[in-house]
Amino acid sequence: MSTTFRSRITARLGRTYLARIQRHGIGSSTIRLLPEELLMLLRRDGLDPVKRLAATRAEAPVSKVTLPFGMDAWVVTGYEESKAVLGSADGFSTDFANLAGNAGIAAEQSPGGLGFSDPPVHTRLRRILTPEFTMRRLRRLTPRIEAIVEERLDAMEAAGGPVDLVHEFALPVPSLTICELLGVPYGDRHDFQQLAMDRFDLFGGTTAPFGAMSASLEYFREVVRAQRQKPGDGLLGMIVREHGDSVDDEELAGLADGVLTGGFETTASTIALGSLVLLQNRDVLERLRTDDTMTPPFVEEVLRYLSAVQMAFPRFARRDIEIAGVVIPRGDMVLCSLSGANRDLSYVMDEGGFDPHRATPAGHLAFGHGIHRCIGAELARMELRVAFPALARRFPGMRLAVPPQELSFRKLSIVYGIESLPVHLR
Repeated sequence: MSTTFRSRITARLGRTYLARIQRHGIGSSTIRLLPEELLMLLRRDGLDPVKRLAATRAEAPVSKVTLPFGMDAWVVTGYEESKAVLGSADGFSTDFANLAGNAGIAAEQSPGGLGFSDPPVHTRLRRILTPEFTMRRLRRLTPRIEAIVEERLDAMEAAGGPVDLVHEFALPVPSLTICELLGVPYGDRHDFQQLAMDRFDLFGGTTAPFGAMSASLEYFREVVRAQRQKPGDGLLGMIVREHGDSVDDEELAGLADGVLTGGFETTASTIALGSLVLLQNRDVLERLRTDDTMTPPFVEEVLRYLSAVQMAFPRFARRDIEIAGVVIPRGDMVLCSLSGANRDLSYVMDEGGFDPHRATPAGHLAFGHGIHRCIGAELARMELRVAFPALARRFPGMRLAVPPQELSFRKLSIVYGIESLPVHLR
């Protein structure tokens, strides 16, 4: 991709972002209109969900809330109840048209891809992507992921003084990996990061994330056109070579956008928050450094415990449907709390705090469940299994460079995260 083209895209994205700010402001007045029963799904107390979430789950794992634009929604906080909703493709729809019609969002702003589509469209698109996410194909990325991690560790070591693990490690590792996977130049990483993070920023106004999606799709349309002319070795080039015109440019841009959404921000947040977990548990850091068998269970427990994606894509009832004895009327929106489900007492049998010795039960919902379960789950696991032990081995004496109370977490976000994580490496 030429420097001129990249500059044009960057300028265009900047104009889109400024226009969004001018149009929506910070959106705090809109946020205040939303019921606390909904906002609690997006709040945390440090690394833990707010206590109200557990209380709500214990009292009513499926509960009704009324949204300000006049529609009813249902909050699902229980593990089995969330699995029932997420696993029922015939009972619930994720088609973007439902959201557009109910929230006054233009249907043209649909991001496409897997997250906002139903079968048979979803089935066809997932069938195209699935071969690219098998372990056989993903293994080709292992040497590159290892090299990316080592390059970032080298850069941090060379920097000297305190470093920010978020910006120097957690963000670049998945950004570089996604660029490698899609076949997009690393020079576009800053655009990638902004595009991915904007859509999860609810303080930009309730429709602001959809403006970010539009900017992202515009970017990927340009990338797809370039891949049509000269297919590369990445995922987009492979799909162009193997499927040709049976996948049109709009579908391919939507798929690329979905890979960015699902594979960048979520993994970056898990790396950053997981690094904080290591800083808070020195014995675990030491075991991870010296015992390779510790890595897989640590990664699974971190995924469950952190549940960086706090809430699943909204579902809409296709018909009157009963979940845990509660009838959800046709057309109502359903929001599943993944962080709540992953700490349900019926699932983990305790309060759900971090336990490095826990035999994490199979089936945590960090990647969702059902036909919309994250297609890049294994890629994320690969990155985490490389990043955490490599960090522990290189910097076993790392420690926070600021008092814990000065750490700043996202206050209200679908993907939870920490703004910065300053550490002394030695």
